[in-house]
Amino acid sequence: MEFHLFKRSLLFSIYVLSAACATRTCDFPAIFNFGDSNSDTGGLSAAFGQAGPPSGETYFRHPAGRYCDGRLVIDFMAESIGLPYLSAFLDALGSNFSHGANFATAGSTIRPQNTTLHQSGFSPFSLNVQYYQFSDFQRRSQMLRNQGGVFKELLPKAEDFSRALYTFDIGQNDLTAGYFLNMTTNEVRAYVPDVLDQFKTVVKYIHDHGGRSFWIHNTGPVGCLPYVMDRMLITAGQIDKVGCAAPFNDVAQYFNLKLKEAVVQLRKDLPSAVLTYVDVYSVKYDLISHAKKYGFVHPLQACCGHGGKYNYNKNHGCGSKVTVHGKEIMLGKSCKDPSVAINWDGVHYTEAANKWVFDRIVNGGYSDPPVPLRMACHIKSAVHE
Repeated sequence: MEFHLFKRSLLFSIYVLSAACATRTCDFPAIFNFGDSNSDTGGLSAAFGQAGPPSGETYFRHPAGRYCDGRLVIDFMAESIGLPYLSAFLDALGSNFSHGANFATAGSTIRPQNTTLHQSGFSPFSLNVQYYQFSDFQRRSQMLRNQGGVFKELLPKAEDFSRALYTFDIGQNDLTAGYFLNMTTNEVRAYVPDVLDQFKTVVKYIHDHGGRSFWIHNTGPVGCLPYVMDRMLITAGQIDKVGCAAPFNDVAQYFNLKLKEAVVQLRKDLPSAVLTYVDVYSVKYDLISHAKKYGFVHPLQACCGHGGKYNYNKNHGCGSKVTVHGKEIMLGKSCKDPSVAINWDGVHYTEAANKWVFDRIVNGGYSDPPVPLRMACHIKSAVHE
């Protein structure tokens, strides 16, 4: 493990030295994001009702469409390249799309689910639907922008679509969906190639629409999330040294291996595209494994929840309320100090954890090739470890 980290550090240092001499920052005019709740800035809230308090309490001071106490990694990414936070495509109120749009919704999967949101908790806005929305947005935004006036101020320029950064953070729900349908680990692993074939198809479609710079996050350690550990049957022998459920993390790592292979194939298929694969799994697992070292506490417990070993209860989640003697009482309360918590509500990370993750990926130390975010438009040779 130490040699692996040394090798990563050495490769990163060599890359940065050469890149600094050879390239300039990309000056992305827009970000178009595709994903699930890890990067949803208000899509599901716009479609099915706002994520209520105490969500948003840390930064926005009110619910802001995010399943978090504050900002997400995608928010910090936008900040870092000088862009405002992304408006959700589905949000009709107060949105400004001049600097991009966010098609992510909480509960989204790559592969469409044969169920409803209320039956399973998975979003109807799977990745293919997000692509349809993007395609429609690209076409109609230019028709409207040409009318001038307020449309010109709120919609992106035609040339921004080819110069924009296209970001992806999706796949976690494709894995948990199988488990929640009582599939075995082998059955979940078996459908991963099909999931990633659909992912590649969407990337190719976006490339056909002019997209050239792609920043692709792998999936995190799902076996360390309270909602997985609470709802799944896990034996003592399946718990790793950190306290996470090893079988689910193994499947996540298998997914990530195949995702990286998919990115390698996409580079061959799309030679004019720049595809950066970002290993957020390693960053998140490092944070959970060494929480105390990094200033965090109780890495496997939800900050906002109600009861149980992990402070997670699927029937009384973050922000849930009950009525007692005619008075409404909040059961799913926030912890006293979210700034030292890693997990927000049993499923998602806190703003503090999101910022910690962002700080480690922004400069390219966990990317293949090891390119900083601001230089992710330059074609470089990938690092194969």
